[in-house]
Amino acid sequence: MSAGRAFAAGGDAKEFDADPVEPHLDDVVDRIENSFVPWVAAVHGPALGGGAEIMLACRYRICTPDALIGLPEVTLGVIPGAGGAVRLPRLVGLAKALEMITTGKPVKGHEALALGLVHEVAQDPVDLAESINSEQLITVVPVGELPPPSLDAALIDTATQTAHQKMRGQTAPLEAIAAIKYSCERPFEQASKRARARFLQLKVSAQAKALRHVFFAERAAKAPAQIAKIDTGALDAVAVVGGGTMGAGIAYALLMAKLEVMLLETDADGVERARGNVEKLVDAGRKRGVISADKAEALRSRLTVSTDYGLAASAQLAIEAAFESMDVKRDVLSKLQAVMSQEAILASNTSYLDLDEMALCLDDPSRLIGLHFFAPAHIMKLLEIVVGGSTSDRALAVGYQLAQRLKKIPVEAGVCDGFIGNRILARYREAADTLLMDGTTPWELDEAMVEFGYAMGPYEAQDLSGLDIAYANRRRQDATRDPNRRYIPISDRMVNEGRLGRKTSVGWYRYPGGEGKVVDPLLEDMITKEAHFAGVKRTSYDTEEIQRRLLLAMINEAANILHEGIAKDAKDIDLVTVMGYGFPRWRGGLMHYADALGAANIVSALKALCEEDALVWQPSAALLACAEQNIAIAAYQP
Repeated sequence: MSAGRAFAAGGDAKEFDADPVEPHLDDVVDRIENSFVPWVAAVHGPALGGGAEIMLACRYRICTPDALIGLPEVTLGVIPGAGGAVRLPRLVGLAKALEMITTGKPVKGHEALALGLVHEVAQDPVDLAESINSEQLITVVPVGELPPPSLDAALIDTATQTAHQKMRGQTAPLEAIAAIKYSCERPFEQASKRARARFLQLKVSAQAKALRHVFFAERAAKAPAQIAKIDTGALDAVAVVGGGTMGAGIAYALLMAKLEVMLLETDADGVERARGNVEKLVDAGRKRGVISADKAEALRSRLTVSTDYGLAASAQLAIEAAFESMDVKRDVLSKLQAVMSQEAILASNTSYLDLDEMALCLDDPSRLIGLHFFAPAHIMKLLEIVVGGSTSDRALAVGYQLAQRLKKIPVEAGVCDGFIGNRILARYREAADTLLMDGTTPWELDEAMVEFGYAMGPYEAQDLSGLDIAYANRRRQDATRDPNRRYIPISDRMVNEGRLGRKTSVGWYRYPGGEGKVVDPLLEDMITKEAHFAGVKRTSYDTEEIQRRLLLAMINEAANILHEGIAKDAKDIDLVTVMGYGFPRWRGGLMHYADALGAANIVSALKALCEEDALVWQPSAALLACAEQNIAIAAYQP
């Protein structure tokens, strides 16, 4: 039965790197199912992974309405290894077993009842369990003795295609499908032994280790010890300045966290646009079934949209999400300072700008912190918390408090152009543009990175966000750009010709009717002409070389970020690249992947590329130190 907050949330993934220790879970589960005295599972809270496998072995199963039952092993790069892949199809059928095991998504109490996972749902499952008599239990057939579902080749094929499309490059989902298929074709004991053997092989694989690395990095992302005990006071109301796409997304996320929100704009038209932007998100939430009509009304009741900055006086935190201009942001912060309590914390959602320069407009710069949300702000789990030179521990504690309230993964960053994520992204795009000029096409580059594991390549991603955003950032950097650094003007020409991406139906690709992307052959001619004007003799790069160069560029930039102390440690860079920028989770993040390559190998490759361009490929001091000391990048300390 359940004790405390959960029935059982699965095995300890920290033990996966060690040899199995008796008693083995599969043996325990088999003894439960074959016990002379039938077992009853009384479940509240999570029953996940090994916990679900124990539950499935019990003769009778009862859970609370809010119980969470599932087999999420694929999210850690393995498959159920204690009979789950064999028992689950016997209870819920082939289609649902394929869905639950390959995605790892759990089900709640009443759905579990409808599926046949449990026999009853009760608010007090222990009390109900105690009332079940032995005669009733004896009549229940153990799950392992139930017949397997009929094998449906079409369902297997569909699940396999889905795994290839949505979980590209991952081994565990395909292994799970194979285990389920085998369970339909072979006797229970034989299928269980095979699944156990595959589990043991997968748990020591590179993918499983990478996924465990991200899993533990997420759980370690919390307020540092020196601020954990700071009394920040209540956080009940937040002001947000700017009701565009980002500001509205932030406001919606705050509303969903049951905070009062004052959304401020410059004029009446801005107020109406901001209100409409939030309302679109509320409507989308209703259509997806995320919120009910009553909850939608509750969200609206906590939102005030106005031009009156005075409304921010009651807020404990204000987040500016205004246009990415230093003058605009300093003006907003000055207005907030004038009306808010001196105890209130001020935050900027800037993606690139210097937080220390921004803080100069404040009487007390220590109250300013960067809270860099990622679009869409109400969905993306990453929150970069940017710490300025004057940022107080209390302001930092409020940043972490907000991240916890919003259920986001906080990563602390120092001040530099682009912080952690956007700085790496800028180098990624620069390296891609160089390859574009020197011999590739946008679609070749995109296909190479999708093959590596990204959901989309750098050029399709730019089309999605809008080419004008990166263009504006390049213009901001014009005055400080190193004149010796090679500059590729192709992206500028794209913007000047009105090719801004999906918003204009044409960018690096064409989007007829606003639908899926289509390769534009005219673009290749334009790139070839630009190369000719620049005196570049184009060459060809295969997929492996494209991947190698783009990854080396990102790794080197990330190592510089680590060396400069912008990131506190390598795992923070892993979280940023995975949670915010699409780096494949099953590769463990950029720095985890770099450690798999080895610092010495990376330095050697960078030195070879220095023959082409010593400025951009100069190996980071962090990588040089790791190679010289023969240590992992994860162990590097500047």
